[in-house]
Amino acid sequence: MKNFKFSSLLLAPLFAVLAACGGGGGGSSTPSVPVLKSITVTAANSTMPIGTSQTLTATGTYSDNSTKALNTASGVVWTFKGTGAVASIFSSGVVTAKAVGSDTFTATQDGISGSVTLSVIAPWTNVVAGGLQTIARKADGNLYSWGSNIRGQLGDSTSLDRNTPVLVSGGSTIWKQVAVGEQFVVALRTDGTIWSWGFNQNGRLGDGTTVDHATPAKIGKDTDWAFVAAGKGHAFAIKTSGALYAWGRNFNGQLGDTTTIDRLVPTKIGTTLWQTVAAGDTHSLGIQKDTQNLYGWGGNGSGQVGNGGLVDISAPAKLGSSTWSSVSAGSLHSVAIRADGSLYAWGNNASGQLGNNGSANVSAPVQIGVANNWAVVSAGTAHTMAVTRDGQLWGWGSNAESQLGNGGPDTPTPVQIGTATTWISVSSGAAHSFGLRSDNSLWGWGRNAEGQLGNGSNAQQPVPVSIPN
Repeated sequence: MKNFKFSSLLLAPLFAVLAACGGGGGGSSTPSVPVLKSITVTAANSTMPIGTSQTLTATGTYSDNSTKALNTASGVVWTFKGTGAVASIFSSGVVTAKAVGSDTFTATQDGISGSVTLSVIAPWTNVVAGGLQTIARKADGNLYSWGSNIRGQLGDSTSLDRNTPVLVSGGSTIWKQVAVGEQFVVALRTDGTIWSWGFNQNGRLGDGTTVDHATPAKIGKDTDWAFVAAGKGHAFAIKTSGALYAWGRNFNGQLGDTTTIDRLVPTKIGTTLWQTVAAGDTHSLGIQKDTQNLYGWGGNGSGQVGNGGLVDISAPAKLGSSTWSSVSAGSLHSVAIRADGSLYAWGNNASGQLGNNGSANVSAPVQIGVANNWAVVSAGTAHTMAVTRDGQLWGWGSNAESQLGNGGPDTPTPVQIGTATTWISVSSGAAHSFGLRSDNSLWGWGRNAEGQLGNGSNAQQPVPVSIPN
């Protein structure tokens, strides 16, 4: 047998390998695995309108201070505290809102948990009461309508009255603002386009014709519109620049273009830039963009223009030197809130709709009460509704069809409607009213013969009733 002699040169690499592996010295050790210590659950939005969904995120923090997103693959399990009536959650962490309320959602993995509480609100974000119909927008961008539809003003491609909300045709989910006239609608989309539908007498739809249509149709090709307003038979739109355009009936100079000629398409009104505009039966009001001064024009037989006279005027006339924050035009009366929060009214007062404890017409703005905390005001045919900065709802004027919402008689001074302090907006129609509360729930009251309250019946409602979601 041949003998082999090991050289120390051959042994050196072997010892190096053993040393690297821990050989040649004591025992071996295994690196510790980081342990999950806490879970944080986050949501993009803490409030969710009914019918919407969002995905919750669970993030784990480990013993080595590292973090990692947790999911079904890692073993996370989602649960909720309540019954599931308010919202449901899937294994993926997707929450779907189902009813107004709140619930707590918990992610659990390896015996560690983290939670987040979400509030579910009603889906309504805006409402406008027109003559005998109502239109409202949901948080998902869709428009819904109900009430009289004799001229296709509900926009659902029919002429059938509806006493529950129906989706406005066209499938758009980018509606931004809507204005409702007597039997027609003008609406603004987030892409800066304006659309109209319903009755088209006098060219009030602005499409160059006098033909009615029962579904939304785009007015022109411009994409820089920022605001719309609608009266009995005329309409306005303001561009992002503040330029004012008008169309429709102009018998009393309500378009403000110095003529009494109807316009079938949007027609620019002067060179003044405007912040907002309001349209009544035959008169119009606007607040200038640069000065916040108030102007009036059009039919003035009851003093509704507010310039101290009773003669129609066909171009905007400045009303004093005060600065104003908002304005609303009723059928034959006007109301506005000054920059200091005080409330003023003028025009027809046969039913006490001015709120000054009288019944005589007034041809120039007169202050209503002494309060200076008014936030929103809306003039109807013969009544007025308003919301204060602390969320109270008030009404005055005619209550012949319960449009004030307090179940009482006509009143010539503001009266509080109920005790809720969560109102954020209100809109007055011909003889019905609608309000929106801070939880995005929608409430209507007054005349309902045409289904304009949207609650599934045609019975008049003397006090606010909630509208189904």
